[in-house]
Amino acid sequence: MIKLELRKLYKQKRNALTDLEKEQLQKSIYLQIFELHTDNISNVHLFLSMRKFNEIDTTPIINFFREKGKKIIVSRCNFEDDTLSHFYFEKDTQLELNKFGVPEPINAKEALVKDIDLVFVPLLISDEENYRVGYGKGFYDRFLSECREDTRTIGLNFFPPIKKIEDIHEFDVPLEMVIYPK
Repeated sequence: MIKLELRKLYKQKRNALTDLEKEQLQKSIYLQIFELHTDNISNVHLFLSMRKFNEIDTTPIINFFREKGKKIIVSRCNFEDDTLSHFYFEKDTQLELNKFGVPEPINAKEALVKDIDLVFVPLLISDEENYRVGYGKGFYDRFLSECREDTRTIGLNFFPPIKKIEDIHEFDVPLEMVIYPK
């Protein structure tokens, strides 16, 4: 299938998840994240969940890494050029929803992409080569192409990978791995 079809299908599938199903799926994902070897990681970039799109709740992941002494980094969308700016997400950081319902920091110190050691990436579906389908604006592909070569990239998804996304482009960046419920 092509990205447009996959995007529509997996938005529907994700929205059809009950609260109980979502809770069980998230538990499996969290357990896998909590078992990752992250001793050499200082700065963790996470997406802030969009509740209206039934995304994985990243709050437990943020709390886990904070307890391990890691700095958390989140993004703000720049809609003029479809890029992301990155900011340290402290306990006192205030958030506001942008025009698409994405929570974004408003009183945070800017972070440099070169300082990010691990990026958790939102997605709708991935394939066996760890390419992903997102929401279609390319924000994360632009961001990931700016990261250091040794920056770890991990997608989070409620669904197992499909065999192949048919329309991969040269600017699509594959992830190191995708965590989904086992």
